[in-house]
Amino acid sequence: MTTTRSLAALLCCVALAACSGDAVQTISAPAPGSAVKFYNFSTGAPSVNFYANESKMTAVSSTSGVESTSGTGYGSVATGGFYTAIAPGQYTLSGRITAATDNGLPIASAPTTLADGKYYSFFLSGPYNATTKKSDFFILEDPAAPSPLDYTMGYVRFVNAISNSSPMTLYAKNTTSGVETPISGSVAYKSQGALTPIPIGPYDLIARNTGSTTNFITAAAVGFSPGRIYTVTARGDATVTSTTAATRPILTTSTDR
Repeated sequence: MTTTRSLAALLCCVALAACSGDAVQTISAPAPGSAVKFYNFSTGAPSVNFYANESKMTAVSSTSGVESTSGTGYGSVATGGFYTAIAPGQYTLSGRITAATDNGLPIASAPTTLADGKYYSFFLSGPYNATTKKSDFFILEDPAAPSPLDYTMGYVRFVNAISNSSPMTLYAKNTTSGVETPISGSVAYKSQGALTPIPIGPYDLIARNTGSTTNFITAAAVGFSPGRIYTVTARGDATVTSTTAATRPILTTSTDR
């Protein structure tokens, strides 16, 4: 009974969202239709709201309840990292500036077709060009969840969003045993590795240029929970060597499902 009521409530929320202009229901589990997760990983990019055609898919509310101009800033995943439900079909996905200057200007526009029952990720990537006011971008179809899920495992995919990087391989080093497990094969810019099962527990994540033994990017003490699906994305500028610069190479982990 509880499950039936919850499903009915979710369907009602989605229907109401579809009728209310900018409002869109964000979800962390499957709903009828398609779903998209939005990432602003373009170095130097302004904060943006994300759109599908002319429908606003993401926004940030202020404490007064009025929409904030902060939007989704660099290094962030929109809507708290959740997917946003959308009807299947053909769209142009875009990221549009939220600041008063150039408000609503698209910095990236991506024509795409979203299929029923599929999950997608839309990335703003590469360096933002302040002259042309454009960012690079790419769209990935996210891997389907294994069926059945193994609840002794977490599941991880690796995405490369660093435009000036070499192809990279991601490793997970168990912080107790010290054993390293490869999470992906060689992953080039705008690409993703296969969804890989990994025993639950804390890990240090290490990205290396494929064929190299030198650590290129690290992230300490990342935990993976049973039966959950994660995306680990390499973002930033491969030429930045500072350990504190916002544009340095960074590994960002997002829980998908």
